[in-house]
Amino acid sequence: MKLKEGFVLREVCGEQVIMGEGLGALDFGRLLCLNETAAFLWTVAAKGEFTIESLTDALCAEYDVDAAQAKADVKAIVGEWQGVGVVE
Repeated sequence: MKLKEGFVLREVCGEQVIMGEGLGALDFGRLLCLNETAAFLWTVAAKGEFTIESLTDALCAEYDVDAAQAKADVKAIVGEWQGVGVVE
């Protein structure tokens, strides 16, 4: 998987949000607010191709979290991203 081009993570009024830039903004037309963990995962995912497993490994390396819980959280977050169309 990878993040679709044209979507970026920005800080707006103290919140981490995903927004469309350029052509991505035309179809997207909204902001997605991310918590600290989701923003961390977006930053990792933005480096290129990723899998649920690679994001889970990154989450476990950054935070003190159980691997099973981390994987469930990553699946949920990536599922949300897929649902709004920012992942391909």
